[in-house]
Amino acid sequence: MKILAQNKKAFYDYDILDQLEAGIVLSGDEVKSVKAGRASLIGAFATIHKGELFLTNCHIPAYEQAYTKQDDTRQPRKLLVHKKELHRLVGDISRKGVTVVPLKMYSTKKGMIKVELGLAKHKKAPSKKAALKERDLLRETERELKRGN
Repeated sequence: MKILAQNKKAFYDYDILDQLEAGIVLSGDEVKSVKAGRASLIGAFATIHKGELFLTNCHIPAYEQAYTKQDDTRQPRKLLVHKKELHRLVGDISRKGVTVVPLKMYSTKKGMIKVELGLAKHKKAPSKKAALKERDLLRETERELKRGN
């Protein structure tokens, strides 16, 4: 598994409640662009439209060596999930304050591109500060343990 794009900001802005894997429908030049590491998941989210799951606001630029250049870098892209998972997502999204955000995009051993989605709840400012304090405390204790040895 080769990680092609990550959304590190999602872990800072959201509490991740659950994770699931989904395939993504891309055209040939988009696949080459993603495999070149040019995709960005920052600010992206998944929505359900007409009974299908779509990845919105994901930036995939046009492949440089492509014959035809398309200027639709932020178009919605269809995500492939099982119907049972989709129904579960619809139920979870209907609760207040829960959203689906992409966490990372990666390539499988067979060469397929997958997106790891996270069912997330937005963090408030105090919880962000608490997470930063906790991370700083862990860093300090690790430094002290290294100095002691």
